[in-house]
Amino acid sequence: MAEVVDKKVKVTVLVNGNILTMDKEMRVFQNNGAMVVLGDKIAAIGKTEEILRAYKSEADAIVDLSSKWVLPGMTNTHVHTSQQLARGIADDVDLLTWLHGRIWPYESNMTEEESYWSTLLCGIELIHSGVTCFAEAGGQHVSAMARAVEELGIRACLTRSTMDCGEGLPPTWASETTESCLQTQEELFEKFNGSAEGRIRVWFGLRQILNATDSLLLSTKAAADKHKTGIHMHVAEIPFENEWVTKTREVDHGTVTHLENIGVLGENLLAAHSVWVSSSEVKMMAKRDVKVSHCPAAAMRMLGFAPIVEMQEAGICVSLGTDGAPSNNRMSLVDEMYLASLINKGRQAYEKGMTDPTALPVETILQMATINGAKAVLWESEIGSLEVGKKADFVILNLDLWTMVPLLDPIANIVNCMRTENVESVMCNGVWIMKEREILTVDEGMVCHMAQQASTNLLKRANIVLPRRMNLVQ
Repeated sequence: MAEVVDKKVKVTVLVNGNILTMDKEMRVFQNNGAMVVLGDKIAAIGKTEEILRAYKSEADAIVDLSSKWVLPGMTNTHVHTSQQLARGIADDVDLLTWLHGRIWPYESNMTEEESYWSTLLCGIELIHSGVTCFAEAGGQHVSAMARAVEELGIRACLTRSTMDCGEGLPPTWASETTESCLQTQEELFEKFNGSAEGRIRVWFGLRQILNATDSLLLSTKAAADKHKTGIHMHVAEIPFENEWVTKTREVDHGTVTHLENIGVLGENLLAAHSVWVSSSEVKMMAKRDVKVSHCPAAAMRMLGFAPIVEMQEAGICVSLGTDGAPSNNRMSLVDEMYLASLINKGRQAYEKGMTDPTALPVETILQMATINGAKAVLWESEIGSLEVGKKADFVILNLDLWTMVPLLDPIANIVNCMRTENVESVMCNGVWIMKEREILTVDEGMVCHMAQQASTNLLKRANIVLPRRMNLVQ
């Protein structure tokens, strides 16, 4: 039975497509799939003839998807939007040099306006790769991020980077206290949570355990629980982190063990990277329903091989993230799906001395990018799969390009062959934000121009000098 349509609400009917729902049954409506968007939600999914019979007379627009594929909007669960202007400033350096010598000087000198342009630039790249929701890993200017997200039309969990201790902090950050960290985040939650037509949620942030006292860890947990929101934290990135924790916190392993001991592990903790975790810590994370953001490119570049297969087997919700531009250079979740397949198969061969081509099958990776991503950001009741009543967040893929032909196994091709060129159109919250590869909400050319200018000025002000890699002839 067709839903009663309010004549004031726009009705978009998509027909003759291939609809990959990513629901619990993993249903696929192939060739004759149709979907109805009523305002900002999905009103119906089914076969074209049935949908047209019920909704054709009510439709404001009918979109023919012949040969196209529809996928839920993907969620990037770990990205530093404020680092987009720093693409290329920290290649080929170790993590501590990367952090203390490049990123901290860059971030501590960034203005709110520069953060705005950085987020716009990052958002453009996210949309082009089929992302409709992202989890900000932590920057300083949440108000600028929120302004950019509202203009872009995407969905976001925004987080301020907080630190109340640590060596080598820039002077402007060293003055932060536990109380000021919490007060600022409480104010940001009050101001921005639920803004942009409900597309923005505010989370509480912990940069990493090296820069957090137990007081900040526990207070952040209490505040996030009180507001029923999430905590975003870098966890167990490098061996040094665990070694430091065992010495300073007197535990037998590292970060995850300490967080468990003091009661911070929980279902609202999104643990980014989580590379250097023991088998017992994997069990701890599974028991507490901790969510993990797996960032394959950043892991290969600086961190190591996370035990993702073991996490999956333990029942941990593992999603995908890109990390920031200085640690990845590409903000494409399309690329991360492919890398997730390769890195985890390769790790099995490296550590166990034998290959396992079945490690992380393509269906699992596609879940990591869609419904698991939604679960990781605590938004699965509204996004992550194409189901009646959920938000109209989806991407239209053109798989007829040379990147995907021949199309013998569509799911495998989407994970292992797809490029950003295949992402044709994107809808978020019932609004088209990209059509036929053109961003509709902001001027791409103008953003690129302003971002280049802002980046040049910022690096000069931060006194960051990049290495000369070639003998340039003037």
